Amino acid sequence: MTEGNARISAGDGGRIDKPVTEAAKQPSLAMNQVLTFMVSLKGSDLHLSADAVPRIRVHGDMMPLSMPPLDSGIAKKMIYSILSEEQQKKLEDDKDLDSSYEIPGVSRFRVNVCYQRGRLRATVRTIPAEIKSFQDLKMEAPVFEKICRIPKGMILVTGATGSGKSTTLAAMIDFVNRSRKSHIVTIEDPIEFVHQDKNCMVTQREIGADTRTFASALKHVLRQDPDIVLIGEMRDQETVQVGLELAETGHLTFATLHTADAIQTINRIIDIFPPEQQPQIRTQLGFVLEAVVCQQLLKTRDGKGRVVAQEILIANQSVRANIRSDKIHQIYSTIQTSNQTGMKTMNQSLFELTEKGLIDPETALKNSSRAEELEKMLRELSDFDTMEIETGPDKDQGQGAKPNAEDRKKGTEKHPQPVSGANGGAKAPSPKW
Repeated sequence: MTEGNARISAGDGGRIDKPVTEAAKQPSLAMNQVLTFMVSLKGSDLHLSADAVPRIRVHGDMMPLSMPPLDSGIAKKMIYSILSEEQQKKLEDDKDLDSSYEIPGVSRFRVNVCYQRGRLRATVRTIPAEIKSFQDLKMEAPVFEKICRIPKGMILVTGATGSGKSTTLAAMIDFVNRSRKSHIVTIEDPIEFVHQDKNCMVTQREIGADTRTFASALKHVLRQDPDIVLIGEMRDQETVQVGLELAETGHLTFATLHTADAIQTINRIIDIFPPEQQPQIRTQLGFVLEAVVCQQLLKTRDGKGRVVAQEILIANQSVRANIRSDKIHQIYSTIQTSNQTGMKTMNQSLFELTEKGLIDPETALKNSSRAEELEKMLRELSDFDTMEIETGPDKDQGQGAKPNAEDRKKGTEKHPQPVSGANGGAKAPSPKW
């Protein structure tokens, strides 16, 4: 397979053949060449470590570069070439560092540097220079535009590291930036996508460079006259509490969590507080939560890219009542049966991607926390039974109702549902990340 000037040779263990300037002589140039090459490959991450061959993640797979392992001295010079002197000192003091780096005309990058076995290693993630629209990302634009028009409350985008949360949030903030006349304040670690003022004024603050901590930044944000606040990550009880209070006081609050589905997300927020506070938090969250988008990136069927699968919860009276009365497990059924309002479960999203031929059934099942339910849904597809799929010892043969052509034309089709048992006979969700 070839990509630009690159050669990926399966016969050579999948190595990427690309000449690089001798790192010992020009570490800064070598680093920029490798990063520029990663962008040309549409790679997502560069992993650079002492005494190891650098690797680039391409469409989810780690591919080694065709170059010798870097000794510790060269690795340090290459890593330090993308850090300021202040950042180098902070790294040596703290042993960990998050920062950003930019090659003008190429891309921005998110940088994490740490030590392993006493030696430096860096993970450098590509941040696309262009903020993509919902249509570019193959997301359901009408649903996300509806979510972004919500005037106040809390909107959560969740998923594992590398699931595209930052890209989704950037598209949402950009839509708000173009469609409102407001003040947007983002608090990030580090700043990834750079937002220019459009109809809104945008203030972007980076942990370390512009403020010490998320908690410190959030403590003062109300005095900055914000209408919309983006919290890069709700890491602890304090940031969750402030996020809830921002939403409660009339601000539209975006935030992220590392959770796999909507139910786990709601439980995570509640469980971060001590038991005596949880009834109050359930009441508070029931009033302010507006939407949860949980996502994962999956390799496409042709192996040439990745596509996003998303579970979407939009809070309605039933959802709010279930949160307040601690019947959160019932929310899954609400998502299943509310497709007409834009909601969908992860299984329904995986089914759609399989039906469109974007992913294969095996990929869908491997990435479902309710695989038995999804298998029943997939059995209506004509090619499903011809594939050998390992999903466990119990394989039920149920079929879901296939949407007709008129439903598809109107856009009101219901996703196939499992045929038996409460919640379609599916097992309770288990955390995947």
